[in-house]
Amino acid sequence: MPADVRALGALRSQIVDGSIPPGSRLTEVQLSEGMGLSRATVRTALHQLGKEGLVSLVPYTGWTVVELTHQDVWELYTLRGAIERLAAQFAATSADMESMLRIEGAFERLKDTVGEDSEKIAEADFGFHKSIVDASSHSRLKQQYKLIEQQIRVFIRSSNLLIEDPAEIIAQHEPIWNAIRQRNADFAGTLAEQHNITEGQKLTGSLPSA
Repeated sequence: MPADVRALGALRSQIVDGSIPPGSRLTEVQLSEGMGLSRATVRTALHQLGKEGLVSLVPYTGWTVVELTHQDVWELYTLRGAIERLAAQFAATSADMESMLRIEGAFERLKDTVGEDSEKIAEADFGFHKSIVDASSHSRLKQQYKLIEQQIRVFIRSSNLLIEDPAEIIAQHEPIWNAIRQRNADFAGTLAEQHNITEGQKLTGSLPSA
């Protein structure tokens, strides 16, 4: 695996799972020494993370891990809700049996994570939503989702940490899966969008006042 790909994967994982906390300052020198890689390699990885919305380059300061603001959360849950509403509708309408089995498998994996650590639950949660988007058979929709994919993973992890009982996460997603497998497109879309709105508003309420 090329060095820049390894650097990107390692940094992305640590930001998404919270090992590198929001607001952390990242320096090319520190990262290159810690990872045993050149500064140029680390710089390339940081620029890609910037495109993914996980870090930002602050003039005269350097790279900083993005902290979710009220505006960030609102933009993410409204945009994600609109995309996932369409994806759920398209999946319910036209997904073939293979795609349906993938969604079902993703939901079963989510159920199996109950009792596991929060990172595994968050990744399975994201995997379920991603499986619906993949089943939409809409290439441009999938391209737009990919642009905010890593930010969605941070969003899911942050919102799930507000839920005390992991079983509630299953209860949130089961109606969406049921509506899709029953080919109830309008209801599936409504549930997918409302799920995003509800969780987004909870996450917004948990943030410090601006």
